[in-house]
Amino acid sequence: MDELLDEARKAVSQAIVPYSEYAVGAALETSDGTTFTGANIEIANFSNSLHAEEVALARAIMAGHTNFKRIAVASDASDGVTPCGMCRQTLAEFADEKFRVLVDDPGGPESHLLDELLPHAFTGDKIHEHTE
Repeated sequence: MDELLDEARKAVSQAIVPYSEYAVGAALETSDGTTFTGANIEIANFSNSLHAEEVALARAIMAGHTNFKRIAVASDASDGVTPCGMCRQTLAEFADEKFRVLVDDPGGPESHLLDELLPHAFTGDKIHEHTE
């Protein structure tokens, strides 16, 4: 079993989900091997809720990391949850072409390139190309 996926599963227990009762955990691995975890935090106004991937990414950035290898995502339903579109877009800002997403699928762990889950991502590179 993958240790990063185990960390994501453990993070599920930290979720605060009084409304949906759908707990998600994430574990983000930096390029130097450091791991940061996160869990979703729901607020009555769902648009202000935080996703597990966002929390893990924010913790890593606040600790000075901006280069990442992969992220693992798990839910309390063990339903093969993947990052939502917003989280995929946010991760794309910091990911390279080798960045992987590990999924806790009921049939066994799955691994995807972020580019497979979010082809043609809009990133800062696109803005720089336009302004040059």
